[in-house]
Amino acid sequence: MGPVYLFDLVSQHNRWLSVRQTAIAGNIANANTPGFKAVDTEPFEAVLNRVPLEMRVTHNAHLTPGRPAVPVTELRDEEAWDVLHSGNSVVLEQQLLKAGEVRRSFALNAGITKAFHRMLLMSAKG
Repeated sequence: MGPVYLFDLVSQHNRWLSVRQTAIAGNIANANTPGFKAVDTEPFEAVLNRVPLEMRVTHNAHLTPGRPAVPVTELRDEEAWDVLHSGNSVVLEQQLLKAGEVRRSFALNAGITKAFHRMLLMSAKG
């Protein structure tokens, strides 16, 4: 049986959700700032696609590749629903919908982790 990377995946997704939640909070905080452009993180799938598979070293003479950093804080401009005459592109309704998505994703991650942990405990008990 190979190693299970579910916990690592959930941890990485939670870090990405935390960065997205910070970006959304910044958008909401600057909702009345003239000229402020709303930002969002890149999709989690794009972050996962950039992560290369690691090679396993089975002998001391083998070369070990350097581990590239995965930047999950890269923000991009987004097309907002509306742009105000002040140049501000933050729409509070849109940001609140995104905040709800983040909350639901955190809850889903916690539920999946809890269920998987219970399964591992039951299999260890035999």
